[in-house]
Amino acid sequence: MSEGSSSPDFPQHDEIVNERLVRWYFYMALTFMLISMLGGLLMAAQLIHWNPLNGIEYLSAGRWRMVHTNAIAYGFLANSFLGVLHWVVPRLTLRPVLSNRLSYFIFFAWQFVVLSTAAGIIIGPSFQDQAWVAELSKSLNIAFSLGAQGLEWGETPFWIDPVAQLGLLLLAINFGSPIFQQKGPMYVTLWYFLAAFVWTFLTYGMGNFLPEYAVPGTSAGAIGGLFIHDLVGLFVTPLGWGMMYYFVPIILKRPIWSHGLSLVGFWGLAFFYPLQGIHHFLYTPIPMFLQYGAVISTIAVELVVMTVIINFIGTVWGATDIFKKNIPIRWFYAGMILYFVTCAQCALQVTMTFQKLIHFTDWVVGHAHLVMFGVFSMWIFGVMTYLFPRLLKREWYSNTLCEIHFWASFVGVIIMFLDLMFAGLFQGFYWASLQPWDVSVEVSQPFWVVRIFAGLTMFGGFLCFLYNLFMTMQSAESTETAPDLENKTAINYQVMDH
Repeated sequence: MSEGSSSPDFPQHDEIVNERLVRWYFYMALTFMLISMLGGLLMAAQLIHWNPLNGIEYLSAGRWRMVHTNAIAYGFLANSFLGVLHWVVPRLTLRPVLSNRLSYFIFFAWQFVVLSTAAGIIIGPSFQDQAWVAELSKSLNIAFSLGAQGLEWGETPFWIDPVAQLGLLLLAINFGSPIFQQKGPMYVTLWYFLAAFVWTFLTYGMGNFLPEYAVPGTSAGAIGGLFIHDLVGLFVTPLGWGMMYYFVPIILKRPIWSHGLSLVGFWGLAFFYPLQGIHHFLYTPIPMFLQYGAVISTIAVELVVMTVIINFIGTVWGATDIFKKNIPIRWFYAGMILYFVTCAQCALQVTMTFQKLIHFTDWVVGHAHLVMFGVFSMWIFGVMTYLFPRLLKREWYSNTLCEIHFWASFVGVIIMFLDLMFAGLFQGFYWASLQPWDVSVEVSQPFWVVRIFAGLTMFGGFLCFLYNLFMTMQSAESTETAPDLENKTAINYQVMDH
């Protein structure tokens, strides 16, 4: 059946997709992105002594660095992915989620989790000075914190962790129900989504419970490193690639180039990625065969990523003119290129020789920004650029502002990545030469100045996007003719035509 045709045998889009919930998730995601970027600029300003808010305890860099990372991971990315799931899964399965009430409960519960984590980070240390906290810990024979916990990306207070774990289980049930009810072959997007439901549940439990209550000492540190890396590879990556396998064929109006290659990418990710976490702990007492195994598996993932990139290049081959006029496709493929660069860089930096130079330097910070903003955030901005006209039933207020948002984000993140990469190399060489620490800090100042201007470029593009969205919402009443809404049928069949 061709795109846009209708049949009484298939449910209509409005019958199975809760567009209001998709909008809500996107609005909250953009709110947390705004908070995260403000926190990042605050820390960048403090490094070069430009912070106008020095001396304010609750605005200290130590607190807002954690807010910055958590707001991106759990506020922006998670909310965005949940919105995408509410659009894609019903359209691929031709069925609504198990329960709309459960969907609304998960929405409000997740915002509570993210906001409670931010509150625990900002005011958490104050709790530990209270005598009753110590008494409660003693009576329960558990050392806990009512504020943030001491684990990167696992700072959620201990009393939030069971709530988040339950929410992840309910999420898997809510979306798993329509997926398991469908008959016939399952499109690769749903493979990625189902894997993400299982992997995220297990990864969150591993990182937030084992180091705190079961595994002591340096072993807990190793699990923490595995947790951080698996959040990227087993939570963000499968959801990100899954949505790309849906939206790219839809926009190009052609099937994915090779269904077989898409499965190679999936199984390669499933096999190699869980083995990588130890590469955060090279030159430690962890057995060397595990360290070497992590290095090899990290390099192997780059080969897996190459198969995915080739698949998407094959899909767009012969239709590259679309990059000039279609901004969402430009977001998607720019992110894919940067994903390849990220994995190539990772394959280099995990080698034992290179780790001696760049460990603990700004090279790692640049790498993190490239993958989290340059890849997954850019993909999400592409999805939002594509979906908001369909959710609001009206064209974008300004295509020029959409262009500015893309170019400011793309150019800004590349400048930040290159700047921090060279900063890391300088820092590593200064440390290796055994010069005093403050010398490396002084030589980093010009790089940190460039970083804040790169961040301001990205932030300026984001503000253009927010203004464009606001003006679009305020524009004339919606009409069903604006813009190719694809609401006549529940699914675009190109993605299923292997």
